[in-house]
Amino acid sequence: MHLNDPDAKIYVAGHRGMVGSAIWEELKDTGYTNLVGRTSDELDLRDPHATRAFFAAEQPDFVVLAAAVVGGIVANDTYPADFIGDNLAIEQSVIRAAHEVGVDRLIFLGSTCIYPKHAPQPMPEESLLTGPLEPTNQWYAVAKIAGHKLCQAHREQHEDDMLTLMPTNLYGPGDDFDLETAHVLPALLRKAHEAKGAAPDGSDAPVTLWGTGTPKREFLHVNDLADAVRFTLETPEEEIREVAPDGMLNVGVGEDLSIKELMALIQDVVGHDGPVEHDRSKPDGTPRKLVDTNRMDTLGWTAETSLREGIETTYDWYRQQEALNVTR
Repeated sequence: MHLNDPDAKIYVAGHRGMVGSAIWEELKDTGYTNLVGRTSDELDLRDPHATRAFFAAEQPDFVVLAAAVVGGIVANDTYPADFIGDNLAIEQSVIRAAHEVGVDRLIFLGSTCIYPKHAPQPMPEESLLTGPLEPTNQWYAVAKIAGHKLCQAHREQHEDDMLTLMPTNLYGPGDDFDLETAHVLPALLRKAHEAKGAAPDGSDAPVTLWGTGTPKREFLHVNDLADAVRFTLETPEEEIREVAPDGMLNVGVGEDLSIKELMALIQDVVGHDGPVEHDRSKPDGTPRKLVDTNRMDTLGWTAETSLREGIETTYDWYRQQEALNVTR
């Protein structure tokens, strides 16, 4: 079965999450009509027996593994056993079941936190396992490394067509805005929004940044990742293996900015004029995380959404959700 066939059956694991739902919409919008999804209530992917039964019944042609337990520094630090254990269980269940039914291709979504804390910048795929991880998200990183290695092992032992996409920091509609679990961009967007007019005199209240604000980050809109997934699914295996013999492809935008600069951009989009304060008791995390996108560039894919445009659409979505919550 060729993916360009609109009847190809594609299972999107995690299709209700920010990433999975964006992939689902991208595939649907480009003409794929045979999409399969299950909520976590309908199918617990940590359960290998339930997962294998699902695969045996559905017999998907292609699989996109976007299901994961995700979160920011606080969540990683608070729930380390969940982050490593649940993600390992999901990966093992889905990848093994995909092998057993002989899917044509599986794409596993990793994360650039898999790279060493002090990896060369921009980070090439070859820097995997060349140094210590960032301690604040090591549990998630180890699970994602294992998922990639599981795909690689299935390729080497069984010649399964299994690939890993390593997206940089993601954001967009459907993001997590809970300050206990959110990543930096949605957390700052919510903080700036809630600080508008919140000072006792009616002016904009301060927004607090963790750490120094000097670490640099790269941000990829979730719709661009969805486009990259579709592009990769449609690209012949021999073309991919020519540039990525290990089956791993970074997905990023090729440029980054400091957290301070991100805060200024968010303030501009939100219309927040209050001061920015720093809580230096909180960790900075990895000093810089910019990915080397040479492999995807060579294949012919580049991201299209500018950071400002992406923040604007994400903020619009957040305000719509707030309005819905008020009317409920």
